Amino acid sequence: MSTDPLTPAVSARICAHMNDSHADAVAAYSRYYGGAESPQQVRMLTVEADYMTLEVDGSTLQIPFDHTLKDSEDAHRTLVAMLRAMPCSNGKDS
Repeated sequence: MSTDPLTPAVSARICAHMNDSHADAVAAYSRYYGGAESPQQVRMLTVEADYMTLEVDGSTLQIPFDHTLKDSEDAHRTLVAMLRAMPCSNGKDS
Protein backbone atom coordinates (compact mmCIF):
# COMPACT_ATOMS: atom_id res chain seq x y z
CA MET A 1 0.00 0.00 0.00
CA SER A 2 1.35 3.40 -0.93
CA THR A 3 1.70 6.14 1.62
CA ASP A 4 0.14 9.35 0.35
CA PRO A 5 -0.57 12.61 2.17
CA LEU A 6 -4.20 12.86 3.25
CA THR A 7 -5.31 15.23 0.47
CA PRO A 8 -8.91 15.67 -0.75
CA ALA A 9 -8.11 13.34 -3.69
CA VAL A 10 -6.79 10.64 -1.35
CA SER A 11 -9.84 11.09 0.89
CA ALA A 12 -12.09 10.63 -2.15
CA ARG A 13 -10.20 7.46 -3.11
CA ILE A 14 -10.54 6.01 0.40
CA CYS A 15 -14.24 6.88 0.54
CA ALA A 16 -14.96 5.37 -2.88
CA HIS A 17 -13.20 2.16 -1.85
CA MET A 18 -15.01 1.96 1.48
CA ASN A 19 -18.42 2.71 -0.05
CA ASP A 20 -17.93 0.26 -2.93
CA SER A 21 -16.19 -2.60 -1.13
CA HIS A 22 -16.88 -2.21 2.59
CA ALA A 23 -20.38 -0.74 2.93
CA ASP A 24 -21.08 -2.99 5.93
CA ALA A 25 -18.07 -1.55 7.74
CA VAL A 26 -19.20 2.01 7.00
CA ALA A 27 -22.63 1.20 8.46
CA ALA A 28 -20.94 -0.40 11.47
CA TYR A 29 -18.90 2.79 12.08
CA SER A 30 -22.13 4.78 12.05
CA ARG A 31 -23.77 2.48 14.58
CA TYR A 32 -20.89 1.85 16.98
CA TYR A 33 -18.99 5.15 16.89
CA GLY A 34 -21.78 7.47 15.74
CA GLY A 35 -24.74 6.11 17.70
CA ALA A 36 -26.97 5.57 14.65
CA GLU A 37 -29.56 3.04 15.78
CA SER A 38 -30.85 1.61 12.51
CA PRO A 39 -29.06 3.25 9.60
CA GLN A 40 -30.62 2.49 6.23
CA GLN A 41 -28.34 4.42 3.87
CA VAL A 42 -24.78 5.19 4.89
CA ARG A 43 -21.92 6.64 2.84
CA MET A 44 -18.45 7.74 3.83
CA LEU A 45 -18.05 11.32 2.57
CA THR A 46 -14.57 12.38 3.74
CA VAL A 47 -11.60 11.21 5.73
CA GLU A 48 -9.86 14.15 7.36
CA ALA A 49 -6.83 14.07 9.65
CA ASP A 50 -8.96 14.17 12.81
CA TYR A 51 -12.30 12.61 11.80
CA MET A 52 -14.36 10.88 9.14
CA THR A 53 -17.63 12.29 7.88
CA LEU A 54 -20.47 9.94 7.06
CA GLU A 55 -23.85 10.60 5.52
CA VAL A 56 -26.41 8.58 7.47
CA ASP A 57 -29.95 8.62 6.14
CA GLY A 58 -29.50 12.13 4.74
CA SER A 59 -27.75 13.64 7.79
CA THR A 60 -24.03 14.16 8.25
CA LEU A 61 -22.18 12.56 11.13
CA GLN A 62 -18.57 13.22 12.14
CA ILE A 63 -16.69 10.45 13.90
CA PRO A 64 -13.40 11.54 15.50
CA PHE A 65 -10.25 9.44 15.34
CA ASP A 66 -8.24 8.70 18.47
CA HIS A 67 -5.22 10.48 16.96
CA THR A 68 -4.41 12.78 14.05
CA LEU A 69 -3.89 10.72 10.90
CA LYS A 70 -0.51 11.20 9.22
CA ASP A 71 -1.16 9.74 5.78
CA SER A 72 -3.16 7.21 3.75
CA GLU A 73 -1.47 4.20 5.36
CA ASP A 74 -2.28 5.55 8.83
CA ALA A 75 -5.89 6.04 7.69
CA HIS A 76 -6.07 2.42 6.52
CA ARG A 77 -4.59 1.05 9.75
CA THR A 78 -6.89 3.23 11.85
CA LEU A 79 -10.07 2.29 9.98
CA VAL A 80 -9.20 -1.41 10.27
CA ALA A 81 -8.37 -1.04 13.98
CA MET A 82 -11.67 0.77 14.61
CA LEU A 83 -13.56 -2.04 12.91
CA ARG A 84 -11.72 -4.73 14.85
CA ALA A 85 -12.36 -2.90 18.14
CA MET A 86 -16.11 -3.26 17.74
CA PRO A 87 -17.86 -6.03 19.67
CA CYS A 88 -18.71 -9.00 17.43
CA SER A 89 -16.37 -7.73 14.72
CA ASN A 90 -14.73 -10.55 12.83
CA GLY A 91 -12.34 -8.38 10.82
CA LYS A 92 -13.76 -9.56 7.47
CA ASP A 93 -14.15 -5.98 6.24
CA SER A 94 -10.44 -5.28 6.50
